[in-house]
Amino acid sequence: MPGPDNARLDRIVADARRSAAEREKGYRERALKLYPWICGRCAREFTRANLHELTVHHRNHNHDDNPPDGSNWELLCLYCHDNEHSRQLDHTGVGALDAEDAPAAATSSPFAGLKDLLGRDR
Repeated sequence: MPGPDNARLDRIVADARRSAAEREKGYRERALKLYPWICGRCAREFTRANLHELTVHHRNHNHDDNPPDGSNWELLCLYCHDNEHSRQLDHTGVGALDAEDAPAAATSSPFAGLKDLLGRDR
């Protein structure tokens, strides 16, 4: 049985460190450094054990608007975040996420030639 491939392990560790550095630059990590780990609505406090339940909400619903000072962010627990997006849906009739990711309308008619096919003699 061959020994461990040290070069491969070094690459894996280097990739993991690089990924961690990239995540640090992400808006979630920046928000977690700027703000206390408390939900902005229900005031629930978070620790490292349950931090995955704390989300970053974009106040203007634009996920591309990430100012360095964090003025477009607020930390919300999963439940309050869902509630916020439900309120947005109730207010506009269109969910914020749906408005961003709305698929294009269908332009084809899959049954266009069906009548002709069914009318053929067998």
